Amino acid sequence: MSRVTLQQLLLAGAHFGHLTRRWHPKMAPYILMDKNGIHLVDLRQTQSLLERACAAVSEVAANGQQILLVGTKSQAREAISVEGKRAQTPFVVERWLGGMLTNFATIRQGIKTLESIEKMMTDGTFEKISKKERLTKQRQHAKMIHTLGGIRDMRHLPGAIFVVDIIREKIAVAEARRLGIPVVAICDTNVDPSLVDFPIPANDDAFKSIALITRAIAESVIEGTARYRANADLRQAQADIEAREAEATGEARIRERERGRGGDQGAELRRRRVRRPHDEAKPTGGQ
Repeated sequence: MSRVTLQQLLLAGAHFGHLTRRWHPKMAPYILMDKNGIHLVDLRQTQSLLERACAAVSEVAANGQQILLVGTKSQAREAISVEGKRAQTPFVVERWLGGMLTNFATIRQGIKTLESIEKMMTDGTFEKISKKERLTKQRQHAKMIHTLGGIRDMRHLPGAIFVVDIIREKIAVAEARRLGIPVVAICDTNVDPSLVDFPIPANDDAFKSIALITRAIAESVIEGTARYRANADLRQAQADIEAREAEATGEARIRERERGRGGDQGAELRRRRVRRPHDEAKPTGGQ
């Protein structure tokens, strides 16, 4: 897991908070000072809490669960989209659909509809329907790609979500909290960090700050996923060994039983061949 340095955070402007009058009191432990009416974040705490968040994300991925990246503000969309694709993890960069987590079954149904339309596009069905219906389907497909494209491979609820700007994404945070899904988030000086499980105190408005932190989270997803796959291969190899051992043990037991039955049959044959003296005595005539 790559370590984000204080210099990188400083150059990215991660220490710049909001105007002091807009601060949230619960961010006080993470604020170093105020300068010219602006709060400055303590980057040592940012670095420490980012490492803690990355470790948690890596562990979730190592357990085979997905991490959902969420950032719909203009400064966050590119970083979230690029890193989501690189880490092969679901992401949301357009409007958050209410119920995306709490009504996940309906969302999955929408994704199935999307996949059904795509199948129609490739299997020749589009050539058999009217031009008007085809145009309707194409528009529906474009709209669904726009809203659901980033989560189409999310087959189950995520193991955690990473959020840029918890005020803007308050519905996503609320849904995750309701379902007990851990929330990792960049927390600027104007938010309540107690709403998330793994707060990362930093500037959530600057593109460079968002990109740097999102990249670190994505790296943790990649690292955790690699561990999961390695462990899966190891578990499969161990299962194969155990299966072969069980098969060998079963065959040995079968051979042992067969030898036991063979011995019993041999003993019976020997008993039949050996005639006892009284068996050979011929019966006397007359009674």
